[in-house]
Amino acid sequence: MRFATWNVNSIRTRIDRVIAFLERSDTDILAMQEIKCRPDQFPTAPFEEAGYQVAVHGLNQWNGVAVASRLAITDVRDHFPHQPSFGEPATVEARALGVTVDVTGVLEAREGSPSSLTIWSLYVPNGRELDNPHYAYKLDWLATLAEQGRTWLSDSQALIALVGDWNVAPHDEDVWDMSVFEGSTHVSRAERDAFAAFERDGWVEVTRDRVTNYTYWDYQKLRFPKNQGMRIDFAYCSAPLAARVTGAHIDRDERKGKGASDHVPVIVDVA
Repeated sequence: MRFATWNVNSIRTRIDRVIAFLERSDTDILAMQEIKCRPDQFPTAPFEEAGYQVAVHGLNQWNGVAVASRLAITDVRDHFPHQPSFGEPATVEARALGVTVDVTGVLEAREGSPSSLTIWSLYVPNGRELDNPHYAYKLDWLATLAEQGRTWLSDSQALIALVGDWNVAPHDEDVWDMSVFEGSTHVSRAERDAFAAFERDGWVEVTRDRVTNYTYWDYQKLRFPKNQGMRIDFAYCSAPLAARVTGAHIDRDERKGKGASDHVPVIVDVA
């Protein structure tokens, strides 16, 4: 089985590229972020024609998350418990979508193993600047997600993946030049500690040891041709799911050509 995460930066703009990626990569489940539309605006038909069900959570032209699955979707949650709000009036933004799928007959049968897998598509707040209220919101958002994650891990057999655009570069090597980022979000100690908390809790980030590359390149200043990117898209898995991971890949080529997103897909194979 193969799942992937991709900040598509507007699904309506990039629907053709997304469907082409699904067909080319033979991906079973795709978690998408920054879809930038409401469910009634989401281009569902092309996914259905390609053999995918979709679950969508979007409130307006900002943010938004979705999951497309060739496996039967059995449950959908459009936020995690106590997910923080932001803005005036305070709003629980469309930044998290949890989808449970039936993996009966898809994954190798193991004693005590569940018949379902839950994937959370996550679009972590950007933070903007270190003195911006959005930064405090980001840290609260990550801390609350980690708190909920600990309850999910209380089921020692659960197959769960937390995937998406984390808007954190956890290590210096995850940006092309740390001197450019000094005093900025994404690389601050508090953000990196918030990201590392998931590993301390027992989640396993399954891509770093298997593939090295950036996952995001800004549209400005020829960042992509110069390979001046950031690695901010990750897949944290529960230990039972991580034990089933057989490979990972960052599809850098998806950043090439006309109409590309500024992020690329991160792909994980599971058996």
